[in-house]
Amino acid sequence: MASVEIQQTPQVLDIESLKDIKEVQVNEIQDDFLINNHHLIQSPYTDEAHLLDLRTLDNENEILARALTRFRCLRPDYATAPYVESFNWPEVIAEVKRLSEAGAKGFKETSFYIVAFRSQIKSSSVAADLGRLDKAAHGEAVASGGFLKYWFGEPDADLRNLATCVWRSRDDARNGGRGPAHREAAGATRSMYAFWKIDQHRLTIRDGAESWEIIPWEE
Repeated sequence: MASVEIQQTPQVLDIESLKDIKEVQVNEIQDDFLINNHHLIQSPYTDEAHLLDLRTLDNENEILARALTRFRCLRPDYATAPYVESFNWPEVIAEVKRLSEAGAKGFKETSFYIVAFRSQIKSSSVAADLGRLDKAAHGEAVASGGFLKYWFGEPDADLRNLATCVWRSRDDARNGGRGPAHREAAGATRSMYAFWKIDQHRLTIRDGAESWEIIPWEE
């Protein structure tokens, strides 16, 4: 679990397998994440069924979803490194602040639910099977609502990896995991993974995005 980290705000692609993922320079293609002013690419999956409908979100969740188009990994050992240090959260929050100041509604303090899935796949696992299960579960989760961002990396030399989800709330995450695709993926976990661990975090962004923190999730 991540330790408490309080900060002051400073100043894709359809895949055939998990190993085909390459780092994207988000700043260069940020405008391409928004489709027809309403639908946002929030994951490596770009099919229509995997797009986030911004019209289903309130002001704060829409702003964070837009800001998360800048989300990227900062270090190669993200599979085992501390969660907060592995990503460019200060840049994301700076974008939240920029968008809130550009809009008419500002930004009121809001908390969000984050899941980090740490894993080590078995050498016998087939990447295409993992990709199929993951894509189906993702489409199901997007359809359930409140799924703001999905990112996953590439297995390292020891086949360890990290995937992370940002949700509007924990209830949304629970609802997103109740469908048949998620049940199938969960049922395949023991056969495909040598190790897995789920960490839960709370992201709180304060009024005006003046400060923020990511801490372990507690009810």
